[in-house]
Amino acid sequence: MIRVLFVTSEVYPVIKTGGLADVSASLPEALCRQDHDVHILLPGYPAALAAAKSAGTRRKAQLRIGFYPVTLWQTRLPDSAVALWLVECGPLFDRPGNPYQNEDGGDWWDNAHRYHLFARVAAMMALGQAGLNWVPDVVHCNDWQTGLVPVLMDSCQKRPATVFTIHNLAYQGLFSHEAFRALGLPDSLWRYDRLEFHGQLSFIKGGLVFSDHLTTVSPGYAEEILQPPLGCGLDGLLRHRSPFLTGILNGIDTRQWDPESDPYLIHHYGPDDLPNKRLCRADLQKQAGLGGSAEGPLLGFIGRMVEQKGIDLLLSVLPDFLDRGCQAVLLGSGMHEYEEAALELAEQYPGRLSVTLGYDEALAHRITAGADIFIMPSRFEPCGLNQMYSLRYGTIPVVHGVGGLKDTVFDPDTTGMNRANGFTFDKPEPGKLSAALDRALAAFNRTKAWRQLQRNGMAGDYSWQTRARAYIDIYRQILAARQSITDD
Repeated sequence: MIRVLFVTSEVYPVIKTGGLADVSASLPEALCRQDHDVHILLPGYPAALAAAKSAGTRRKAQLRIGFYPVTLWQTRLPDSAVALWLVECGPLFDRPGNPYQNEDGGDWWDNAHRYHLFARVAAMMALGQAGLNWVPDVVHCNDWQTGLVPVLMDSCQKRPATVFTIHNLAYQGLFSHEAFRALGLPDSLWRYDRLEFHGQLSFIKGGLVFSDHLTTVSPGYAEEILQPPLGCGLDGLLRHRSPFLTGILNGIDTRQWDPESDPYLIHHYGPDDLPNKRLCRADLQKQAGLGGSAEGPLLGFIGRMVEQKGIDLLLSVLPDFLDRGCQAVLLGSGMHEYEEAALELAEQYPGRLSVTLGYDEALAHRITAGADIFIMPSRFEPCGLNQMYSLRYGTIPVVHGVGGLKDTVFDPDTTGMNRANGFTFDKPEPGKLSAALDRALAAFNRTKAWRQLQRNGMAGDYSWQTRARAYIDIYRQILAARQSITDD
């Protein structure tokens, strides 16, 4: 049994802004199901503390870090056996809304201080300095918010092994040199081969430089970040560390995302009763205020309305497909200009286009089940979960073939119908997206081919079981390496 401290800034269902929260719940649970002892460490955001205290929690330690009083609370991740630790520090984490940004959409001015303190607590737990009776063998860190954890443990010879997972390299945790000084970090860390990045402090660089092993969330993305532009200025460092970099495709929670038992659906179906899927389509059309007699397929999109997700590409081609008899349901939020453009388009196409701003878990499930085609035109996508949800629900994805999308969606033009489960395009251009959608519409009108695409997608293994074993192999590998260093 391996003891793992899983350090993350969000975890579903306690706090979620994106896919990191889903992974931070599903992977630890999958590891526990394989008889490993995993504890999650999470900042004590107000909603997280309130949920934990209502469900039952215990105060396990009180610390003082600099000027700040800190309380460690222990509870369980809802509906699981995974231990969840919350770092309560009112001055830094007792704030409304988004964990990282204020109501105006700007980053909290003291994010460096907030996640430095969080990292210090993680390091104290990992090194047995928090007065607890549990010490991990491995500390598994996630994204820039945890990047200082391996840095703070580096000088200790008898420390746990460390893994750092890159969920999205574009978010790096960059702060000023003044912030570096204010955190009291040693001057020796202000070097190009440590934490300094073009005159700024880079939290993510701490994880990349000081961790024993690096992972990212798909094999495709692991290759892409070794070169510009997706290396985001860190590709040289990543090439240097490439012998210790592994791409492991994310899984999905197949209990939460199962068309045969999904509690958000009125009607259920599986690969052997696909006609029932049309009932989910009818329910979605009714909920979204769409007409029930569309000539073409129902298109779905769920995601952030930002350029990375290719929302501009989708909005540019959507009128043509709506004019040709398609319907579409869009769910998401992001840049004001794209939100406004989507709403204006919906006004031009009443009964054909529905736009919901924000995030609605129930609606997300109903779109995944009720749509015929799910569109993910992302300019880059480290892994992507929505295309795997769609595949499991027999909804055919049309995606830009990058990162985890090309690792999971297989086009009939390149793989043949025996393996194909969706459609891909090779450049983030409106014409390329339009051509891929044209091919999808042609397949939609050939019932036998469409059913084969659906069944191929639904037959895939998207669970965390295999993925968790890959992480366990890495844990064992780095533990053996750490043991040899300690023995020497």
